[in-house]
This record gives sequence, structure tokens and C-alpha cells, in this order.
Amino acid sequence: MEQKDIRRLLEEVARGQVSVDEAVLRLKEHPFEDLGYAKLDHHRGLRQGVAEVIYGAGKTGEQVRGIIRAMKEHGQKTMLITRMSPEMAKEVQIEHELMYFAMGKIGIAGEMPKPDGRGKIVVATGGTSDMPVAEEAALTAEALGNEVVRLYDVGVAGLHRLLAHLEEIMQAEVIIAIAGMEGALASVIGGLADCPVIAVPTSVGYGASFFGLSALLSMLNSCASGVSVVNIDNGFGAGYLASMINHKH
Repeated sequence: MEQKDIRRLLEEVARGQVSVDEAVLRLKEHPFEDLGYAKLDHHRGLRQGVAEVIYGAGKTGEQVRGIIRAMKEHGQKTMLITRMSPEMAKEVQIEHELMYFAMGKIGIAGEMPKPDGRGKIVVATGGTSDMPVAEEAALTAEALGNEVVRLYDVGVAGLHRLLAHLEEIMQAEVIIAIAGMEGALASVIGGLADCPVIAVPTSVGYGASFFGLSALLSMLNSCASGVSVVNIDNGFGAGYLASMINHKH
């Protein structure tokens, strides 16, 4: 049960459509469910506004099917699975309808929600090689009810490519800047935008990039104000945080 469901329930109580006792029963119902291999947090949406997200890496297809089944039984409409392999997607599709996006390794079971955020989230990458992380971020944001604008391959090696999209940058509510190598894209966008910028270092680059450490340190030392940084290749974390910002009133 998510926060919007709680509001709806309380409004029904206020209108006399649902009794107080019935409402209390719904709220008390199973804060978590022990599936044996996972303890599913059914009150995550109530506490944080977003239901629990399934991290696919390390799980079996059977386990993910069981988690989705339990979430559906508790009324969850959209279920997001991250770091999902194509093989796992096929296993899950045996039982559940699933949209699978191979580039971002994202699976979405159930319905894709309509955007209800207050503005647009821009996802920008330095290069095409950063797209897997970018798609993880973009699809996460879309699954959480946001309109996403993708600006791919607009890195600083050809600055005119980024400057051609100034209108999208200026109109964004929040921007996710994704880059490997030296990670300069976040600072450049941070110097142009008047909204929060979430920087995502990627493990793209040659030896001295140290699998994303160089970009991470560059982004942490950005001279642009309003730039925050998530972990290397953490597109999900960036998309989730961007959604939180975009839903604040």
C-alpha cells in the first residue's frame, strides 16, 4: 500500500464509504511477508512513497516470480526489477506479463504508470557507451511516474552537441548526468542548469579511469553548485532520487 492509497482510504472513511474498523484492518495487514527466501516489505510504499523494488542480480527466476506474485496479491500495480538478465526475464514471463528492456537490464511487471511528477527529468550521457546505465536510470524514473527526456552522446569532447539542447536543460526539473572517463559532463551541465543535477560516474574508460573511480572523484570535486553524486554505474539510485525530487510539492 502506497501513500496515495492511504490518502484514498482515509478519504473513503471521511465520506463514510469505509468503516473505521475496516480501515484499521487494512493498515495493520501484514507489514512484511516472509517468503522463506525473502521478507517482502509491504509497508515500504507507506513509509517511503514507493513500493519495494526487486534487485534481480543473484536471485533465481523462480524467486522473482514468487516476489511478483506476492506483490500483486497485495494490490501492487507496478513492479520494477533491476539488474535483470535476459534469461531471468524469460523465466518470469512464464507466469507474469513483463516488459523487458535489455539495454538497461530492467523488467517492469504490471502497468506503466502515467507521469504524475511536477516536471521533466532529463537523462544525459557523455557517450553511447554510457547508455546501459542511462537506461537503468530513465526506466526507473518512468516506472515511478515521471516524464523522461533522453539526451544521449552529448559529452564534452563535442560541446556543441550539448549546447544544441539548452532548452531541454533549462526546462528540466532535475537532470541526471551520466559519464565515464574523466566525468566532466556533470560539471558542465551543473554550470548551465538551475535545477538539481545528479551525477552518475560509469565504469567506461581506459586503464587510468580505474573502472569509474576517476569519474567518481571528478564528480565529487565538481566546482559547479547543485551537483550530487551517486555510486559508480548506479543508474537506479539516480532515477529513484530524481523521482523523489520531481514529486516534491
